[in-house]
Amino acid sequence: MSKLIVFNSVSADGYFTDTKGDISWAHQNDPEWRDFTNQNASGDGILLFGRVTYEMMASFWPTPQASQQLPSVAERMNSAQKVVFSRTLNKVSWNNTRLVKGDLPTEVHKLKDTASPGIVILGSGTIVSQLAQANLIDEYQLAINPIVLGSGRTLFEGMTSPLRLKRTQSRSFRNGNVFVVYEPAKSA
Repeated sequence: MSKLIVFNSVSADGYFTDTKGDISWAHQNDPEWRDFTNQNASGDGILLFGRVTYEMMASFWPTPQASQQLPSVAERMNSAQKVVFSRTLNKVSWNNTRLVKGDLPTEVHKLKDTASPGIVILGSGTIVSQLAQANLIDEYQLAINPIVLGSGRTLFEGMTSPLRLKRTQSRSFRNGNVFVVYEPAKSA
């Protein structure tokens, strides 16, 4: 069974977007952080998105601007297999993207059973929350940014029960970011 990983930047107060959906605060032009994110984006996994994140990513990564700013990441984002879950989209146009309208937990379970490389969720807070509640996420990779937004959206909006996590690794960066990896804690 494939591993399902979440990778997201969050503010120090736990938000992955501000109240307007903006994530520009998470993008830092720092060589150490850029090298790390370039290496981290080198996997062969399937990218999984909700509609909002898909539309944001599809509007940037296929552009000449993306190819100029982050050529290796743009190439991987554009060539990667992508799955977008949406009840409202009728078609997708980004290269190697498949639209799925079925029940999210059921479809992701099928995907985990059939996908050989791992599966990575970027952004997509509503998707993260639903899949966390269904115990389908194997690893949470969070880049904690040294900024307080005061309000916004959390990755876990709507959670109905606590989710205990176990830290498996962490790394600090000179720009103040802290990268932390968690796995769901085993029940005692």
